[in-house]
Amino acid sequence: MTPTRVVIVAGPSGAGKSHLARRLAWPVLRLDDFYREGHDPDLPMSPLGIPDWDDVRSWDAPAALEAIVALCAEGEADVPVYDLGLSRRTGMRRVSVPGQRFIAEGLFAPNIVGACRDAGVLGDAICLVRPRLLTFALRLARDLREARKPPSVLIRRGWQLLGAEGEVVARAVAAGCEPMSPRRAYARLAPQEPAR
Repeated sequence: MTPTRVVIVAGPSGAGKSHLARRLAWPVLRLDDFYREGHDPDLPMSPLGIPDWDDVRSWDAPAALEAIVALCAEGEADVPVYDLGLSRRTGMRRVSVPGQRFIAEGLFAPNIVGACRDAGVLGDAICLVRPRLLTFALRLARDLREARKPPSVLIRRGWQLLGAEGEVVARAVAAGCEPMSPRRAYARLAPQEPAR
């Protein structure tokens, strides 16, 4: 029997990670749900007075890796649900993997590529890239639609992310992710779609 493996999908916020997962209809582990609680004293704050979700210290990497390993070994795991607007976890959900592949996607996905490889559970690692202004517009539309924070905060944060996008991609590539457009990523992964 083919072992279950994780496909790490990295990329800047708004690059299309969640959209790719929906198109593939694969099980998804949302790594952004492993952010620290808003009252956690170790949660870094940004100059905007909100949690700095772009600082890796805001993210619980060991818990995310534990969930990935459990999904590969057992085919299911209970994982947190995080609300960015509230800056806290609001519950738990069960992720089940009936096939041999699932996606783990999120801003800090590159940070666990090496650990997944070392644990023998890595199937592939990619970084989605698209034109920066398109990413900015799509991210802002999503954040406004989901009311993640007040519009003025979202616009200021969006400009900051726009300026840092090159660094996000460079870090992902350095961690072992292959850069590609969402279209190319879909073409690469779709033939491996798990049987239903």
